[in-house]
Amino acid sequence: MMVSIRMENIEIARVLAETADLMEIAAEDGFRIRSYRNAASVIEGLGERVASILKDPGRKVTDIPGIGKGIAAVLEELEERGTFARRDELLEKYPPTALEMLHIQGLGPKTIALLIETFRISTLDDLKRLAEEQKIRTLPRAGAKLEEKILRGIEQYRKSAGRFLANFAQQTAEELVTFLGAVPGVERVTPAGSFRRAKDTVGDLDLLVTGPGAEAALDAFAGHTKVQEVLAKGENKASARFGIEGIQVDVRALAPEHFGAALQYFTGSKEHNVALRQRALKMGYTLNEYGLSELEGGAVVASATEEEIYGKLGLAWIPPELRENQGEIEAAEKGLLPELLTLADMRGDLHMHTRESDGRATLEEMAETARGHGYGYIAITDHSKALAMANGLNEERTIAFAERVRGMDQEGLGIRVLSGIECDILRDGRMDLGDEALSQLDFVVASVHSYMNLSSEEMTERYLRCLENPFVKVIGHPTGRVLLHRDAFVYNFETVAAEAARRGVAMEINASPERLDLHATLIRMAKAKGCKFTISTDAHHPKHMANMQYGVRMARRGWLTRGDVLNTLPYEEFRSALRK
Repeated sequence: MMVSIRMENIEIARVLAETADLMEIAAEDGFRIRSYRNAASVIEGLGERVASILKDPGRKVTDIPGIGKGIAAVLEELEERGTFARRDELLEKYPPTALEMLHIQGLGPKTIALLIETFRISTLDDLKRLAEEQKIRTLPRAGAKLEEKILRGIEQYRKSAGRFLANFAQQTAEELVTFLGAVPGVERVTPAGSFRRAKDTVGDLDLLVTGPGAEAALDAFAGHTKVQEVLAKGENKASARFGIEGIQVDVRALAPEHFGAALQYFTGSKEHNVALRQRALKMGYTLNEYGLSELEGGAVVASATEEEIYGKLGLAWIPPELRENQGEIEAAEKGLLPELLTLADMRGDLHMHTRESDGRATLEEMAETARGHGYGYIAITDHSKALAMANGLNEERTIAFAERVRGMDQEGLGIRVLSGIECDILRDGRMDLGDEALSQLDFVVASVHSYMNLSSEEMTERYLRCLENPFVKVIGHPTGRVLLHRDAFVYNFETVAAEAARRGVAMEINASPERLDLHATLIRMAKAKGCKFTISTDAHHPKHMANMQYGVRMARRGWLTRGDVLNTLPYEEFRSALRK
């Protein structure tokens, strides 16, 4: 079957990406797998149809960056019959429904292949049944713990299916804002929804378009080369599945006079909007996406801007990140909304890794990138020895590397560099490195990377013992969650936060989009207990430092101000503010 003309590029990209997943299960060469993934990415964003290039005798698909001779042959076969030989061979062995298994924590490609070949399973339901019937433990190097892990992984995957990380949502939003903004007559394209509220994950994207070309923008969106499926289209709204991942995007065309009302309506959480509408009714108004209107007579009193609407309701404008009906309306009424932290307030990044452990760049490259972000200081915090797979540092290497960092700090690089470590908290709460080594460091981040399934009591005691170590400055990614992959581990966070505050240990807000740990509720809880915070990227590559924005947005959701975050301080003040 030929791929459809209208969907050709996105269909080709999906087929190539799916084939790469099948090749991973089949344990094929990593270079070949990457070539398929790269080609899928290139073709997904290509501005013209691959078929047009293939049919033009004066052109070659190998002229497209990232497309080699092997992939070119695949594309020709795809154009001819809608599939290709290697894909057919893989599908005979591994059903496409098995690809979901790659998302299950604890299952690698080799184990998936073994399960399929041994038990002839093809779906997640089959896998779940095997684990429940305790058949997986019959395989070599498998056991009851793997079965338990698989069942938890399936539950977590199904709970998170259809959710997308903040950085993916932002990249998609930016791409579409640029695309729609180029349509003649479009004056403004604005993201709304949970993305604007800076939720840690999103289920869809809402974009608001104004200007004479707003309706034309709907047509342009529906015809975008990355649109998989148009779900609905009318005069004022178009919905579609977008990109290989299939995120739902809703684009709404608005009259400029309704923009503020629509932006407010499509940004606030359901709970925030219900509370706001109830307030409006008590004041003699009705509120919807078209405006704030008088109940008697229906005259519109505010609609063009959010500020007008909140002002008419007797409220200060509420930042989008706070619109969750968690006390923000009462605070806005009393003039007690905090002046939230901004990205421009950040003076340093205090959690990053270099090639000394599992980072991808040198210490010098990380420092240079940080300087480019305008920071005045950074802390180099490579892993400690417990993470052997990450080439963690033992005491001897820690001390030697600290001396190198201190030497670099004195070289006049235009940025201060603190010698640090991300030291593992062992199962019993002791630190992975001895005090003699830790005492020679400027900055110690204490983190849990193992034994994450302890009871709440055990995990609480583990953290409390860790806090007794006088050299610990910060608790790193305090709940251990990995978004869409692993739940937070359970412990008495309130007790640990109170003890951290008492001892002067800060709580980290890990800005990695995969973590965003702490989340907003725990940030507010920790602040109430007197905690200070750091926001750091946990960068393993220079480009990861750009993720600071996501940590700041999460801090804003937690109502934090500049005064709550230590690395908003100038260097000397920051050093003075650290636990002594």
